[in-house]
Amino acid sequence: MSERIYCGDFSRDLLQQSVRLNGWVETNRDHGGVVFLDVRDRSGIVQVVAHPDQPEVHALAHSLRQQDVIEVRGTVVARSEETINSKLVTGEIEIVATDLRVLNRSKTPPFPVEDDCNTGEQHRLEYRYLDLRRPQMQRNLALRHKVTHAARNYLDRQRFLEIETPILNKSTPEGARDYLVPSRVYPGSFYALPQSPQLFKQLLMVAGADRYYQVARCFRDEDLRADRQPEFTQIDLEMSFVDQEEVMAIAEGLILAMFEAGTGLRPATPFPRISYHEAMEKYGLDRPDLRFDLAHVNITELMREVEFKVFREPAETGGLVKVLRVPGGASLTRKQIDAYTEFVGIYGAKGLAWIKVNDRADLPGGLQSPIVKFLPETVLARMLDVCDAENGDILFFGAGDARTVNDALGYLRVKIAEDMGLINDGEHSFVWVVDFPMFEWNADEHRPESLHHPFTSPDPAQLDRLESDPLSINSLAYDLVWNGTEIGGGSIRIHDSETQQRVFHALGISDEEANEKFGFLLRALQYGAPPHGGLAFGLDRILALMTKADSIRDVIAFPKTQRAADLMCDAPAEVADRQWQELGLRKRRTLNP
Repeated sequence: MSERIYCGDFSRDLLQQSVRLNGWVETNRDHGGVVFLDVRDRSGIVQVVAHPDQPEVHALAHSLRQQDVIEVRGTVVARSEETINSKLVTGEIEIVATDLRVLNRSKTPPFPVEDDCNTGEQHRLEYRYLDLRRPQMQRNLALRHKVTHAARNYLDRQRFLEIETPILNKSTPEGARDYLVPSRVYPGSFYALPQSPQLFKQLLMVAGADRYYQVARCFRDEDLRADRQPEFTQIDLEMSFVDQEEVMAIAEGLILAMFEAGTGLRPATPFPRISYHEAMEKYGLDRPDLRFDLAHVNITELMREVEFKVFREPAETGGLVKVLRVPGGASLTRKQIDAYTEFVGIYGAKGLAWIKVNDRADLPGGLQSPIVKFLPETVLARMLDVCDAENGDILFFGAGDARTVNDALGYLRVKIAEDMGLINDGEHSFVWVVDFPMFEWNADEHRPESLHHPFTSPDPAQLDRLESDPLSINSLAYDLVWNGTEIGGGSIRIHDSETQQRVFHALGISDEEANEKFGFLLRALQYGAPPHGGLAFGLDRILALMTKADSIRDVIAFPKTQRAADLMCDAPAEVADRQWQELGLRKRRTLNP
């Protein structure tokens, strides 16, 4: 039997050769008695011709419908000059069929299997195996393989070992909610699916593995968005005897290998750095998009001098007042401004004050805004100076608690840049965000909580303040941001049990609770644990950015919906009463709300 050739691999190099190909019928056209078939597989499309002088082949070709699965044997011939299809890689040749077999007939698909399909995503997810036949989805799957392969090759060259860690583990609910798995052998006890391999990769460092990586499946039972899935994949790394700079250098090399494999481009390194404090001060978000300007200006201290309560009260009570200057924004209509006011409301802002700068030399007459009358002329002049405001600009204000102000103006900055065409889609901005706070305050539980996770090392120079002033301490953590999206991050870890216990105490975790949840880690750290650190990159998120997909679902073969449902398999689903009994569980009757 002749070797099968992929449809997209045919070229003039194969002219006059007898060949065999398999695939799906894309189109079937009868032109004056000659039947032309476009046959597709994951590599591309090739044209097959069935002539009437082969009656059986011709009749069978004529009967074919879209998505029928066929095998073709024939001869590769050159197309005539006027029939060359420059849009196809195989457009200079065609296959004259001498034998044709139908391997399987297809029902009429529930939607067109093509990239321009307008069918809703829910319907496509129900028939995901058909949706995946679309050329774009085929390219996405191939890109995923290519990028993952490049990552493995790079890490192999850096002497990393690929090591698998457990899927069934102990629940340590310190972050998102765990997916729990009941045990039949230990009734009333549960495993948890891993949110990450964090603790196991640290234990591998204790074990002397030195350099570990894993293309790891992770699970989080959390509310979903376009960039979230209940199960996802990350490229997970850990290294011994390294500092922050060494980890970041390895990570940059990995990103370059993946990026070059996926896009053909190679960004300049080293990537720039920005502190967490600077990111929040200038951009309101710890994942700033640096492809455009529009920096925030903090005017909190200046607003202590005004009577306008909307600005003065947050300035005097530990809140924040910031300005976002938009060059040329004075041309915005009231309708557009109202739309932005509604937009910031999504992030908790109660309103959006603004000032149009028509003529800054004429104060206050050259300023247009409902709030100008509440601000002294001296304050207005100083504010325009610190904002570098020019005629034709608009100033947007955020006032209130720091989180609300930063979120509202941070996302507004991105929204305005998108609306005004300030973002160059062809530009790639990578930036490390460093010097994160070790803790943030949990107002509901009245205690500090880890900004990253409790195994992140505090800055050794600030360790003496761990008990007295924990919120003032920075950590040795770092996130990599690509065009305003965090694609991964990590930290140097705590490698001695004493410091780890001190961090647990700062988080309000007692010795008993720490031993119950993390006793195995604390014990391991007492047996010669080396200094170590690492990070993890979100593979799905990186691929979605590479392909400019609307959602990471477009780069995952079989994703869940935003409600964590599998429409194709109808999961999650009820199980038989026998299975409940085997697990020692009992159904609880729920009342309709």
